[in-house]
Amino acid sequence: MSIYLHLHPVSPQRRFVRQAVDVLRGGGVIVYPTDSCYALGCHIGEKAALQRIRDIRQTDRHHHFTLVCRDLADVGKYALVDNWQYRLLRAYTPGPYTFLLKASRETPRRLKHERGTVGLRVPDHPVTAMLLTELQEPIMSSTLLLPGEELPRTDARDIYETLEHGPRKVDLVLDGGNCGLVPTSVIDLSGERAVVVRVGRGDVSPFAHPATV
Repeated sequence: MSIYLHLHPVSPQRRFVRQAVDVLRGGGVIVYPTDSCYALGCHIGEKAALQRIRDIRQTDRHHHFTLVCRDLADVGKYALVDNWQYRLLRAYTPGPYTFLLKASRETPRRLKHERGTVGLRVPDHPVTAMLLTELQEPIMSSTLLLPGEELPRTDARDIYETLEHGPRKVDLVLDGGNCGLVPTSVIDLSGERAVVVRVGRGDVSPFAHPATV
């Protein structure tokens, strides 16, 4: 049976977060809050858990996952970051953005997009921040959008009751309150200048005329 943990959204209980970390390290799949929708997450090295997330969302092997990172040091490990890209990342992380960057050699092949890029983000949410600090590495993640539904769910208890058993079962749900319905803005930084791929929760106006090399 799945585990449901209700956290304080501003001062989350560390013992609950550590339970989630144990589940991740044990190869499990969790649901956790971010500053832009709830997400499904698993350990970066767990192929079976990644496939479980695909099964829950009913996506194919071409579905793009995101590495959710603690800070820019994590981003720099998995992506190639030039000076102009770093300046933008430093200014707009943490925040509700997913950035596409050229993947480094550290990035598992299964996480690389067709153009050799990888999606990374640093959320601005107390629960996510504590989770990543305790785990000490990124979480492989996908927005929790269930098959046949146009919008993400915002009620963690409802999410738990939907995913606590059956073929779409998750191992643990962290309830951090309502995360909203709007996904991240996606900014492609893999070329010579920033390109707005998707307009979401984050303000995209700073990326309209970015600094270049």
